[in-house]
Order: sequence, then structure tokens, then C-alpha cells
Amino acid sequence: MKGTYLGEFQEVVLLTILVLEDNAYGVSIQEEIEKRTGRSVSRGALHTALTRLDEKGFISSEYGGATAERGGRRKRFYQVTNLGKSALEEAKALREDLWSSVPKVALQKVQA
Repeated sequence: MKGTYLGEFQEVVLLTILVLEDNAYGVSIQEEIEKRTGRSVSRGALHTALTRLDEKGFISSEYGGATAERGGRRKRFYQVTNLGKSALEEAKALREDLWSSVPKVALQKVQA
């Protein structure tokens, strides 16, 4: 298994899969990320992230049934594994710890 470091985009992908629940497949994940972040996401970048998350054991996938609207192709649906959920919890805890450690004065905007 690859290292367990979770990059920012990978974290967004994992969270999006959880948001979409049983409807998390490539296009729906891409559209949801774009809707929530206001940024475009290439299929290649998403595919790379999904591949790496799978290699780390953070997600699993299975194919749905073939449909005529997709020319007989099947959708690949993704789920976050328990290991992936643990990685998300660790990332959240780290961020919360860092944010709570920043002195309030450091966050104040400087008047120009």
C-alpha cells in the first residue's frame, strides 16, 4: 500500500464521495467538486486522484449495471473505506489543532 499522506485535492475527492453517498461516480464527483469549489476539474486530475486513493486503500469501487443511455457502458461507483474515513478524521484533527493554535492577533487584517 502506498503512503497515507492525504493531499488537499484527495481530501476534497473523499469528502465529495461521502456527500454523494450511493451516487458517487466519475462525472457526479467532478460536477459536485466544481459546484462547491467554483473551479473546473479535469477528468485526468480526478482519475489520477481516484487511482491514488484506491492504491492507498482509502476508496473502493464497483461497477453498476450497463445502461442504454451510456451506450452499454457501466458506471464505476466509489465508496470511502474505513481507512479513508480514518485518514479524513486525522486530516480534520490536524487542521483544527493548527487553527486553534494560531494566535488571534495573527489572523487580524492589517489596516492599509
